[in-house]
Amino acid sequence: MSAPVVLIHGFGTSYELTWVHNGWVDLLADEGREVIGVDLLGHGDAPKPTDPEAYDDLGARVRDALPDEPADAIGFSLGAKTLLQVAAADPSRFRSLIVAGVGSNLFQRSDHSAVVDAVRTGHDGGNPALRYFAGLADLPGNDREALAACMSNGGGGITPEQLAAITCPVLVVLGDQDFTGPADPLVDALPDATYVELARTDHAKTPKSFAFIDAALEFLRAR
Repeated sequence: MSAPVVLIHGFGTSYELTWVHNGWVDLLADEGREVIGVDLLGHGDAPKPTDPEAYDDLGARVRDALPDEPADAIGFSLGAKTLLQVAAADPSRFRSLIVAGVGSNLFQRSDHSAVVDAVRTGHDGGNPALRYFAGLADLPGNDREALAACMSNGGGGITPEQLAAITCPVLVVLGDQDFTGPADPLVDALPDATYVELARTDHAKTPKSFAFIDAALEFLRAR
């Protein structure tokens, strides 16, 4: 029997919005895969604390959801970073990983204060990137203060040295218009990585990309 597939959404969304609504869960069921959905703290059906310190360990809910046997897992954006953190700390829990919407941004220190303000207030100042994050906070069920707290904390970083511990196969997927790129530093840091670039695709469009879905299913079939 095939291993379960753990699905972890990105910032400001949820398991339901990212994976159920975009058809991933039905397609994985068609492949005979059991799906384990995770809502990160501050998102979806998870608790929504407004204290930034509560978000120190976003991986806790992922670890709690993992089955006893090694699983396959897919993460997008913040979910991808969190998945990599969990896998780097305990590689034996995974057979394979698929990470999308992350790249060189994982290794850069950035000032997120403008994003935090956009999430909290809904004001983007005409900046398209800030408009994206402000819009996420308007999605059904979201709490602006909880999301601002999550963004201001960030859940910690990850280093190339930590990623070297992940020895399972990893598929890295990134749109050619994604602001988190390029993907090369991430691909180079992983011992067993395959890279797929999505043409004419930005960050927001990635979870609904048929090319992403096709690449992920093909990758999982080979496991």
